[in-house]
Amino acid sequence: MSHENHSADHGSVKSYMTGFVWAVILTVIPFYLVMHLSMSKIATLYTIFAFAVVQIWVHVKYFLHLNFTTESGRLNTYSFLFSVLIISLVVGLSLWIIYSANNLMMF
Repeated sequence: MSHENHSADHGSVKSYMTGFVWAVILTVIPFYLVMHLSMSKIATLYTIFAFAVVQIWVHVKYFLHLNFTTESGRLNTYSFLFSVLIISLVVGLSLWIIYSANNLMMF
């Protein structure tokens, strides 16, 4: 792999700064909502969740540089999505087992 290809796979300072600014904005707004409780609790919770999803996208795009534009980008994205699936299954099924075991222990 040449140096030019290596640098093309990674972001520039501008890309990292753009991602950082977006991450800060997407953190400050939900923090402000929680501190000032300008909405109902459930609306605040949904808003925080929406900002969290957008922040995940910002991190994936600007810091992990996952995209579908190149062959290696597609492979990296598929690897990332597979990892997310496996981690979700392990965590979700572990919580299910722990919850079920806790219910069985109560008798």
